[in-house]
Amino acid sequence: MINNFIKSDEFRAKIHDLIPGGAHTYSKGDDQFPILSPAAISHGKGSQVWDIDGNQYLDCSMGLSSVVLGHAYQPVLDRVRLELDKGVNFQRPAYIEMEMAERFLKNIPGHDMIKFAKNGSTVTTAATKLARAYTGRKLIAFPGDHPFYSYDDWFIGKTNCDRGIPEEISALSVTYKSDDIESLRELFNKYPGQIACVISEPEKSFGLPEGYLAKAIELAHQNGALYIIDEMITGYKTAFPGSMTKYNVKPDMTTWGKGIANGFSFCALTGTKEVMELGGIRETGKEKVFLISTTHGGETHNIGAAIATIDVFEQNDVIGHNHAIGAELVAQCGSVLKRSGLEEYITVAPCNWLPVFIFRNKAKEICSGMRTLAMQEMIRNGALFQGVFVPCFSHTKEDVSHFAAAFEHTLNVYAKALESGYQQYLQGEPAKPVFRKYL
Repeated sequence: MINNFIKSDEFRAKIHDLIPGGAHTYSKGDDQFPILSPAAISHGKGSQVWDIDGNQYLDCSMGLSSVVLGHAYQPVLDRVRLELDKGVNFQRPAYIEMEMAERFLKNIPGHDMIKFAKNGSTVTTAATKLARAYTGRKLIAFPGDHPFYSYDDWFIGKTNCDRGIPEEISALSVTYKSDDIESLRELFNKYPGQIACVISEPEKSFGLPEGYLAKAIELAHQNGALYIIDEMITGYKTAFPGSMTKYNVKPDMTTWGKGIANGFSFCALTGTKEVMELGGIRETGKEKVFLISTTHGGETHNIGAAIATIDVFEQNDVIGHNHAIGAELVAQCGSVLKRSGLEEYITVAPCNWLPVFIFRNKAKEICSGMRTLAMQEMIRNGALFQGVFVPCFSHTKEDVSHFAAAFEHTLNVYAKALESGYQQYLQGEPAKPVFRKYL
């Protein structure tokens, strides 16, 4: 049982004076975890991480789903070190940029061109800019019930965290219900000839109606809009390279990131030549679209990590392994839940690529307090858990058994909290929503 967080408490006391929010993505913030949790990680290897107090954990989120092979995965590190020795940034493009473009695009049917970046927000925003330039329209449509597409104003302006964003900008984005094709159809009817694009994740852990994705793309095209698939989460997880190939659909553009370089900072926008060439410089006399222009977008070591990750996927059945891990975890947790009699209060999405856990209180309402209590107890039992499990190539059957054992211990406390309230067992406050109006 892990109870030593002395150095973590010291870290927490200092870090907020130095970094707003205490982290560089709000999902890693202190308000997303119970107080009995590691405030900072020292290092990781494979499926394991160690905090600054020396506590070891099974990593359940794998760098917010960015690590698909494992921490410090040797073949990736070898390629990164090779590139580091040759220099990482030059006055002209590095040769490796063409190698990466060719390697990646050969796996993306129907997409001819690619643009690199360092984070997902950059490429999703670039895609919406291209869509506006291509169609001459202003509005961007996305599912209002999806958690995140960009830190840029076009998305954040439609969340509760809209302070600092002019209403005029927020009004240029419109939302619909992600699993309801009629909701999207109503949006096109409400704004005829005004929507430049639809951007959406291709699937979630709880699934979408059969054929939904193809129908959504067709509907967008019928209304003169482009369709952008955001594979930031699904890429290299649902399939290789992602859901667009899994379902054999042809979006106009696709955004990629997180797992495609096994945790290194590398993202990409792919698309048809007709659309992507708008960001080029060859068509003399045409109005220029200033697409993505970043000094660090072509850094060679991150591109090397992405190429090495492709190598591993092409030489091994990574998807098969990861899906087997996810399926086994869902099965074992289902058995634990059945024995505990708590199936009415905890739901595990039957998803082999991203099992998600939903926690409810005695009234069977989704409850942040009960979720945070579950996180606390999982962490105390050596599983760094935030409500999801992201399978990676380094996870083993022993890791799944560890998770299931920690889950069983957690349910013992959970059952008591259902009767007397989570406040009796949770130390500190419940985790808070990232997108909230007030702190």
